[in-house]
Amino acid sequence: MYTVQDVSFPSGTETLSGQLMVPMGDGPHVAVAVIGPVAFVKEQSPLQYATRLARHGIAALIFDPSFHGASSGEPRRFESGQAKIADLSAALDFLARRPSIDASRLGLLGICQGANWAIETAVQDDRVTSLGLVAGHYLTPQTALAYLGDDATLAARNVRSQAAQDSYDKDGEVAYVPISGGKEALLTAPPVHAWYAPWDDRAPWFAHRGQWENRIPAMCEAGIWGWRIDQTFTNLKTPLAMVHADMAASGPAIPRQLFESAPAADKSLHWIEKANQLQFYEDPRVIDQAIATLAAHFSAIR
Repeated sequence: MYTVQDVSFPSGTETLSGQLMVPMGDGPHVAVAVIGPVAFVKEQSPLQYATRLARHGIAALIFDPSFHGASSGEPRRFESGQAKIADLSAALDFLARRPSIDASRLGLLGICQGANWAIETAVQDDRVTSLGLVAGHYLTPQTALAYLGDDATLAARNVRSQAAQDSYDKDGEVAYVPISGGKEALLTAPPVHAWYAPWDDRAPWFAHRGQWENRIPAMCEAGIWGWRIDQTFTNLKTPLAMVHADMAASGPAIPRQLFESAPAADKSLHWIEKANQLQFYEDPRVIDQAIATLAAHFSAIR
């Protein structure tokens, strides 16, 4: 039903490693670049969505972002919103050059924290003709407090992040924090660590899981919690399909508020009852429901 092509393409000075899923049959095809959760690799949730989109006749590009997985960039695991926005524009460049792809029908799909970078790119790059958002971990002040608990904890994280940045600027030393597992991690919830921990296993029989590592530089954290996607939403005019649930990241209220603030004339909000965040990553029943909405949305690009 589709072919899988190992690809690489430039993003600034870096080289990104990816896979392109191309539906069988005559093109050119609608194409979607997929970006996943914080510090993701392409073999995680992006793969789940891309293969399903391809089965629905939509070409899908997944890739390791700069500094992550099989892509180049130092320091390793550097988490930068600006870099991911640049990576998405580079992905659009790549897709637009492929003869099997319709360069006038390009979309973006953001999953979890990737929703933020897909939104920013859609606002900045007019080649994006359709936008899908799934279980967005929308970066707003309210979200930061919901995850970290109070202003004092948020302030302490910012102090730690700035100290790590100062050390890196001074002598190039990179201080890392875990993505999950323990109170010092970026994400402290035990269920999050229970899901992520197996991805850090480097055993050869788990090679299909990619090169995920349970760490990011501490200097990145202030940029994550301080991002204001709520300010960008008010400029979002790209046709939009948002999929969420009460127990997904950001909770039920913030996504609804953001959705209402978007001036897009063509927008729809789809709620999957009783689904939680981790089901949006790997539960085929939940992903298939999301894909039913997303495939119809992306296929309608004209």
